[in-house]
Amino acid sequence: MRVARLALCRFLSSQLSRMHCPSASRQMSITVGLKNSSIFRSQGLIGGKWIGAHDGKTLQVNNPSTGDIIADVPFMGRRETNDAISSAYDAFNSWSKLAAAERSKYLRKWYDLIMSHKEELGQLITLEQGKPLKEALGEVSYGASFIEFFAEEAKRVYGDIIPATLADRRLFVLKQPVGVVGAITPWNFPLAMITRKVGPALACGCTVVVKPSELTPLTALAAAELALQAGIPQGVLNVVMGNAPDIGDSLLASPQVRKITFTGSTAVGKKLMAGAAGTVKRVSLELGGNAPCIVFDDADLDVAVKGALAAKFRNSGQTCVCANRVLVQEGIYEKFAEAFSKAVQNLQVGDGFTEGVVQGPLINEAAVQKGAKIILGGKRHSLGMTFYEPTVVTDVRSEMLLAREEVFGPVAPLLRFKTEEEAIHIANDTNAGLAAYIFTNNVQRTWRVSEALEYGLVGVNEGIISTEVAPFGGVKQSGLGREGSKYGMDEYLEVKYVCLGDMKRK
Repeated sequence: MRVARLALCRFLSSQLSRMHCPSASRQMSITVGLKNSSIFRSQGLIGGKWIGAHDGKTLQVNNPSTGDIIADVPFMGRRETNDAISSAYDAFNSWSKLAAAERSKYLRKWYDLIMSHKEELGQLITLEQGKPLKEALGEVSYGASFIEFFAEEAKRVYGDIIPATLADRRLFVLKQPVGVVGAITPWNFPLAMITRKVGPALACGCTVVVKPSELTPLTALAAAELALQAGIPQGVLNVVMGNAPDIGDSLLASPQVRKITFTGSTAVGKKLMAGAAGTVKRVSLELGGNAPCIVFDDADLDVAVKGALAAKFRNSGQTCVCANRVLVQEGIYEKFAEAFSKAVQNLQVGDGFTEGVVQGPLINEAAVQKGAKIILGGKRHSLGMTFYEPTVVTDVRSEMLLAREEVFGPVAPLLRFKTEEEAIHIANDTNAGLAAYIFTNNVQRTWRVSEALEYGLVGVNEGIISTEVAPFGGVKQSGLGREGSKYGMDEYLEVKYVCLGDMKRK
């Protein structure tokens, strides 16, 4: 079994590299504390009950910093997923008919509980995903913000009145919940990617079956426990994990599941899109990116370096909106490359619980082996395990593989360009279209380039642009639909037209 082999490799690696983890005892103490907390769960959630796999199989959840086993969780498959779907389907009738204001109260309570357990959730994210604790705590606030925002939006699902073309008719539009939603989420943001989907789904009146990554299921389970504590009824939120293909196939095959929402790789997204065709499900996809970060000659150098650093090395480069290509105009190229490289050299790599660390480990060994030929860094860090040196590669050309594929790691390739037109051409010369960044002090150029870039998100003089109040999503092969903001509600609503006839009768 692939999962068992991966766990064995991690175990062996941990024995060889334990000497490189000075905070191992502290991590052990944190692990014990979390396991004794009121939010820690290590079973699936189906119909409001915490259960294991029907056949008793389990899956190890490992700490990417040390390789240590944090917990064993159920290795679930088709049977458990079908049970979760049935539970969500049964709960939909009552949840969807609940007044929007009541659903809003449940979500608000869930938000309050998430924030009151911010420290524990942050520690859990760092423990199973590896990102620095400060960054993990930021994810908790970011993830919670979607629950808070959509708690309010629940009360703002408005219909419409249409002027009739005939005097004896009245025309109006209703918005109603889609139904049961299958939500498949990744490991890089184990809380926020769930709340960004579940928040609007529940606000609209949908019920949900969540399939978190098998690498980081504990955060999802803790969030689900808090949802139960908030009083969200049994069956409204279900969580299954384990055999990803079997779980995905079950969600796709079931006619009771009316929508699939997925964040992850483009390859998997295409398979889900094809599979959803069999039952004509609605699909939202947030897929891979190949984000350009364009630095023009007229940019403020300090602002550009700071912004590019944030856009590239957040979460050790493991986000779909990370700057995958840094395009620098020739007039500022050398200055930027020097300043940027110095800034990268100052990034402290280490265990996420260590003070001052800004770069944690990569999620697993497979991620480390995606490295490229580079100049600065470009090798496994002396800490061992899945720690990788923050890396800068200069004089990269747009036809190189490094500039054409999503790296998903702490590697920053620098490309040189001459003109604005050339920069736009290089930036758009990809199948991806999720996020892009530009740095310039020219207001007219800001508008020209933003409009010309074939991307769903554009950051201008800023490297961190995600927020719950703005729509998040891509174009081309980076996905379908939008998450967050008022537009995120539409993904979970059906529009129904009602025509009332014979309205002149007295």
